[in-house]
Order: sequence, then C-alpha cells, then structure tokens
Amino acid sequence: MISKNTFNLFLSFLLLVIIVSCKEEKRTIQEIDFTSEYKLNQQIQDKVHQDTVPWKYQISASDYATKGAYKNALNDWDIAMGGREQSYTPIQIDSIHKKHTQINASKYIIEQAKQTQVVIINEAHHNSSHRVFTKSLLKDLYQLGYRNLGLEALASGKFTDSLLNERGYPIQKSGYYIKDPQFGDLVRTALQIGYTVFPYEQTTNVNGKQREIEQAKNIQKAMQAKPNEKFLIHCGFDHALEGTHSSWEKAMAGRITEYTGINPLTINQVVYSEKGNPAYNHPLLKALTIKESSVIIDTLQNPLKYERGEAWSDIAVFHPNTTYINGRPNWLFDRDHQPTIVTLDDLIIEYPVMVLAYAKGEDITTAIPLDITEVENNTDDAHLSLKKGTYTIVVTNGKKSYTFYQIVN
Repeated sequence: MISKNTFNLFLSFLLLVIIVSCKEEKRTIQEIDFTSEYKLNQQIQDKVHQDTVPWKYQISASDYATKGAYKNALNDWDIAMGGREQSYTPIQIDSIHKKHTQINASKYIIEQAKQTQVVIINEAHHNSSHRVFTKSLLKDLYQLGYRNLGLEALASGKFTDSLLNERGYPIQKSGYYIKDPQFGDLVRTALQIGYTVFPYEQTTNVNGKQREIEQAKNIQKAMQAKPNEKFLIHCGFDHALEGTHSSWEKAMAGRITEYTGINPLTINQVVYSEKGNPAYNHPLLKALTIKESSVIIDTLQNPLKYERGEAWSDIAVFHPNTTYINGRPNWLFDRDHQPTIVTLDDLIIEYPVMVLAYAKGEDITTAIPLDITEVENNTDDAHLSLKKGTYTIVVTNGKKSYTFYQIVN
C-alpha cells in the first residue's frame, strides 16, 4: 500500500512534469528587423492601379503567384489576357467521351520518358500548380537516369547563382520566378534528390528567334558536357513547341532537335489549365470530368497533343480545377505536405500580415521560404502546407516582424 508521503511526492513530481512540459511547449517569440521582397495583397493592388504599362496585370499576376496568392494570380491573368465563355454542345461532349479515355498524366509521362534523352515541360509563369506538377515527376525521372534539370527561370550569365548546387537551396537572387515558394521547392527537391540544376536563359538581351536559339545552344552546351546523361528542361509557355513556330521559325524545343539530333518529349501544361473564372476554361477542359492530372488518349492509344498551326507539343496535360482547404489550393497537400496551423493570437502586430515558413538552418534573409500565406485579421490563424520538420516562422507586416520556431510532427 502506497504511503501518504509517497503519494504526495508522486503528485508533486507529476505537477513538476506538467509545468516543465508547458514551459517547453511555449514558443519563444523574438521581434526582428526583417525586409521582404514579397508584397501584401494591398500593395500589389495599389501598384497595379498606379501602373500605366499595358502589361500591368501580367506583372500583378506574377507578383501574386510569387507570394502564394494563387486565386488572385489567376484572376489578374484573366484581366491581362481577356477571356470569353466557350462550351461544346452536348452532342460534341458525348462524342468526346466516346472517343477518348483519361489516364494518369504522371504515369504516362514517365513511361514515355524512357524513350528519349530530353524531356521538356512548360509552365505559365502565374500558375504555381505547374511547378508542383513538375516537382512530382522528379523522383521517377531520376530513377530513369535523368540527372540534370535546366530552368529558364534561373538567373544566368553574370547573375548566375553559382553556389546553388553546393548550397542546396535557392535564394532570392537565384531568379525572379524562383521566389515563388513552390518554384523554390521544385529547385530544393531536385537538389535533394541529386539533380544538377543549371540555367540556360539568354544573356545578351535578345528576344524572339534569337532568344530561342541562344536558349537551345546553352542547353546543347550543357548536354555536350554530359553526353551520356538525361536532361529535364522546365520552360515557359511556347518554348516547349516543336515544328515551325509562326513567329520564331523554331522555338527552343525545335532548336534542340536541330542542334542535337534528339527528339525530345515535349509537354504542355498551359493551354488546358484553369482560369480565374471557370467559365473561361477551355471548352475541352469543361467537357471532361478531370479528377487527377491526366493525359487524353484516343481509340488508337495516341495522346492528345497541343497543336497550333505547324507547331506542337507531344502531350497536353489536363489538371483538375482547384479546390481550396482553408483558402489554400488543394494541390499544395500530398503524402508529404500536411495542413499546418500557425496561431498568431499572442503577437502584437497590425494586420494584415504575411506568414513565411523557412526550413530551419536556411538563412531567412536570403532563402526562398517553403510556404507563404497572408492573414487579414487578428482573429484568424495562418494555414500553411509543410512537411514534418522544424521551421523558422516569420510574421511581418512590412513595418514590424516576429520570428519563432514551429515543429511539424
């Protein structure tokens, strides 16, 4: 039988454990000087209203994408490009379903990638989901022998981030579009897997035909240095077109074939991607019920290409329309990335604020964060997409900033 003294001693010990545990769980918050190139939503809106250049909404769409505001990026791109509602008739839709089958895009691409040395996949610069999809291909392509990742978005020439592969993560100076946390994580993940990441953008301030030539020659040079290795190239918009381009004679992908003799596997993510207003979606995307990233196969087992005049990409990818979890795109979350709540109720700061999550050990003054979200009111939490690990969280409104660690289990 336990004596009264022993019981009281046990209670005291239990109370001490609880007190120590509470102290350990209480986070240490530190006010810091912090300067960020990321803009609050209102700052982006103010800039676009004051700007006078015709492409101002393209700029704002990219600014929104850079700080993780996906829906805003789509909406401003709609304004920049214009849009109109188009739909197929019920008879046309029925015919499409009878003649075509949807298959998993990743599995199909990996199977086709076995047959070439070069895969070229494009993105729209305002659409972070395209970067997430390319990232999802990295491990399987690596298993097939792909060891090199060329990125149009990486700064090149005298601005090249020459320490990127050694450092293991991208920084703000690595490239403008790389600042998007999803693009940054594409680069970071590639380096962790074992890829060599390299830039190939032109360095002589040329555009049009000459830009395509210079890009292709830069890639050719990288390939000549590693003739037995495979290459994944991630580019923007039309650069992934083969054949005859209406303005450039040949796009970068076509020049690759011309200079190397290699027929690349070319993939277009852009043309069938969702718009800010779903009514503006391509009529084929609206006709199909897309539940996962898919390739459309006809009755002869041929994939639907993207074709424009005498130019083409081998495969068109259809991504499902985004749904949102606590205001964040559903494609941010997978087996590794989980919804993570960051509470802000113990911070004395004026709202709105940006909440940025950095990998512990990376320099928060230079590194690309793993995720960013904006919180409008002091009654709301921040909802992030993070892997298990320890993160340095920065909360800032541009005038006042705090930092603390958060563990994601």
